[in-house]
Amino acid sequence: MIHFRILTAFWLLAFVSVSCTEEVPEVPLGEFEKGVLIINEGAFGANDGEVYHYDPVSGDIKTDIFESKNGRPFAGLIQDMVEAEARMYLVANTGKVEVVDPKDFASLGAVDTDLNISRSIAVANQKLYISDWGPYDENFNSPESYVAVVNGLNGGTISKKIPVPSRPEGLIVAGNYLYVACAVAKKLQIISLATDAVNSSQDVEGTPTKLKIIDGRLYLFARDAGNIYFHEINRNNFNIQSSIKIPLADATSNFAVADGGEVYVLTSTGWPDYNDAVAKVSMNTASVVNPTLFTGSGFYGIGFHPISKEIYIANNNGFQSNGTVIVINIGGQVVETIEAGRGPSGFVFK
Repeated sequence: MIHFRILTAFWLLAFVSVSCTEEVPEVPLGEFEKGVLIINEGAFGANDGEVYHYDPVSGDIKTDIFESKNGRPFAGLIQDMVEAEARMYLVANTGKVEVVDPKDFASLGAVDTDLNISRSIAVANQKLYISDWGPYDENFNSPESYVAVVNGLNGGTISKKIPVPSRPEGLIVAGNYLYVACAVAKKLQIISLATDAVNSSQDVEGTPTKLKIIDGRLYLFARDAGNIYFHEINRNNFNIQSSIKIPLADATSNFAVADGGEVYVLTSTGWPDYNDAVAKVSMNTASVVNPTLFTGSGFYGIGFHPISKEIYIANNNGFQSNGTVIVINIGGQVVETIEAGRGPSGFVFK
């Protein structure tokens, strides 16, 4: 009996050892699960927004990947692109949301047509939350702004519209709440995900546009004519507990967070000169490190590649033709220029 137990234990140990050393086969990445996705907003009136894919290793560019996969044009002005729950959501400010598989951009569904001027999207509890300006009134104001709720990750019909202050932009889910930046109203709106109802509202200094978690802290980005703000939100009481105010004139709402508290912000003097620049600022010192790290005209979006540590600048070329992407290093020198579509405006790095 003792010999039998020893032999059994030996074979069990051998089986476990072999099992532990066996390599688990890796699932190959999909065609678009690595590289850089370039969001091309499209031209107003033409509604020709699309997505390009760029491979930094080979230099290859694949154009119009939504249409190539699905056999139809996207047919909208792409405002935002968000990946969540193994899906990619393409939000058009022409009132549509398409859902695709991030592996190959095959369509998984869409939000039924009941949106107005959709801006961004967040996902929680198997639901979609879409910020929307609502219809314009006779003076082109947006008094009927809302967050649309869709009960299904692949889209479908809108089950509810939660009224929010004028012109909601960026959204973010943190804990059991949805945080909404309402630009024109200059308010931060907090919605309970348990009830899909407004929980509280906070006034904001500057025009708030985007929310982002940086080093584990929740920040609301805002700007005015002479400054940018990173308002830190207390997730326990929803108050703005502190603010980083950085003097930076002509800042746009486009910025990219890098390492060590550094942020790259696009600035523009606007019409008629359109003197644009990439400004480098520091959240740690609340100061402008370099207001003109890189200058030009037509800057429309920006991103920071977390691996190569390079800055991607989307240039719309005045919407006169297709745009380009200018890649610079952290010293401001041009590394390369990449072909883009109409109105390139943002990036997703994979």
